[in-house]
Amino acid sequence: MVGIVNYNMGNLASVVNAFEKLNIKAEVQSNPDKLSSYDKLLLPGVGAFGDAMEHLKSNGMDEAIKDFANSQKPLLGICLGMQLLFETSQEFGSHKGLGLINGEIVKFDESNFDHKLKVPHMGWNEIFIKQSPLFDGMNEDFYLYFVHSYHAVCDDRYAIGKTHYGYQFVSAVQKENIFGIQPHPEKSHENGLKILTNFAKL
Repeated sequence: MVGIVNYNMGNLASVVNAFEKLNIKAEVQSNPDKLSSYDKLLLPGVGAFGDAMEHLKSNGMDEAIKDFANSQKPLLGICLGMQLLFETSQEFGSHKGLGLINGEIVKFDESNFDHKLKVPHMGWNEIFIKQSPLFDGMNEDFYLYFVHSYHAVCDDRYAIGKTHYGYQFVSAVQKENIFGIQPHPEKSHENGLKILTNFAKL
């Protein structure tokens, strides 16, 4: 059973619908005391980093997610959920994250773009992957759907996916049982559903 963390910041309906389409048992959970009962945990997210952390802290969900990660069971953050896995974010000030992966979240630096592009980065783009169980059976590069203005900066050992938008940035990460992906697999058709299937099989 996959637990989907509800902290009033996620696009839950599309995530739930994706798992239903795959016939994978998933349940939205708002009670931090119940997270430990799941085999796997998915942390979705849409919105601002600071607001998200406040929501998570308001009822102890932040500590419950950390405890789950420490249990060695698979945890997947998607979009803002991936960003929350890191130590800090520079979105609208400096904010502390869950600190499960070393690194920070920064805004796209348009001064370093190789040509004029708009921020946010929105739409389909290519992801180039390293070997990971999250991408089992997939090509070395494929397209997923992105919507974001900030991205992760971290040690290359955690990067399992990279994407080019103005410059190359980290778009998927793994640290042992903790996974994160910047694009929205639930909005990425067959490729995204394959990623969610692989996560459910971990």
